[in-house]
Amino acid sequence: MPIIKWLAAVGVLVLVSSAPAAAHPAPFSYIDLRVRPASIDVTLVIHVFDVAHELGIDPIERVLDPDVLGARGTEIAALVSQRLQISADGRTLSGGEWSRPEPLPERQSLQLHSRYDVAGLPGMVAVNTLLFPYDSQHQTFVNVYERDTLVTQAILDKGRTRFEQFTGTRSGRLAVLRAFVAAGVHHILIGPDHLLFLIGLLLLGGSVRHLILVVSAFTFAHSITLSLAALDLFSPSPRLVEPVIALSIVFVGADNLMVHSGRDVRAWIALGFGFVHGFGFAGVLRDMGLARGALGWSLFSFNLGVEIGQLLVVAAVASALTALRAKSEAAGRRIAFAGSIVVIGAGVFWFVERVFFPGGMA
Repeated sequence: MPIIKWLAAVGVLVLVSSAPAAAHPAPFSYIDLRVRPASIDVTLVIHVFDVAHELGIDPIERVLDPDVLGARGTEIAALVSQRLQISADGRTLSGGEWSRPEPLPERQSLQLHSRYDVAGLPGMVAVNTLLFPYDSQHQTFVNVYERDTLVTQAILDKGRTRFEQFTGTRSGRLAVLRAFVAAGVHHILIGPDHLLFLIGLLLLGGSVRHLILVVSAFTFAHSITLSLAALDLFSPSPRLVEPVIALSIVFVGADNLMVHSGRDVRAWIALGFGFVHGFGFAGVLRDMGLARGALGWSLFSFNLGVEIGQLLVVAAVASALTALRAKSEAAGRRIAFAGSIVVIGAGVFWFVERVFFPGGMA
């Protein structure tokens, strides 16, 4: 008998504790974005629970009351206008007045409309929103149409508040080039592990032709695996890729110390480990979001940006090392030795961190 009472008490507690979770049955909003040659039409559907919470309306069902909507409709439209921004070609659009909310009783939701005038079909449109920040689980589903054709879908939440879509036009392709080339350059210049791997390959110097061969081998390899991973054809876990990238840095530094006259396999090292580095680049590209309808342009542009960044690094480092060796061959050898030790040390540190402290060392 005591056991039965205990189980009954537990059941009551479970029901009580689960009630708040069930109080918000649909923590979602929906945006339909229709991109046309002269306008961008926006339809937004939001749940009455979120509106009631934001405006302090109780009970929740009163949100659907026509009298309440008539009295509070302007507040609802103002709330939406503050928290939802639409951009075209990098410019935040203004002038789009939101309609009064329409009740959708069957969905327990409200629907609003807005329209923004644009000069021609834009190359890139963006949605930037965090509609209901009080709810950490809230998600906004975005559907983008070009004219009347659905071209892409996305989900925005607290961790991702912005979404960009490149249209299938000439201006859209130019927008892809600008965005992804810049991202490729930026990533290679701020990625210390990729940079150090490249610098390690350059420490021993060599002819311009040979250094171009080394860098080209690296580019060829990482372009292949970057494409495979970005297109979700093959993508190993970062928990495997990141430690191997660290080991590649250790390897190139150790090879510099063990090299003998006439033996130079840096092009092969660049080729072999370039395949691994490509998987590392792909994570950045996936976070950006490939431009659907312009996948080829996205990959090409990002790779081009990475190549430009690499060439900037190669030109700067190789020129400095060549100038140093021209003044003193002994100084050049000392720099190569000391640099290789630094490269090995950094690689070992990153390997230990990524294997044993994947969340970062405190």
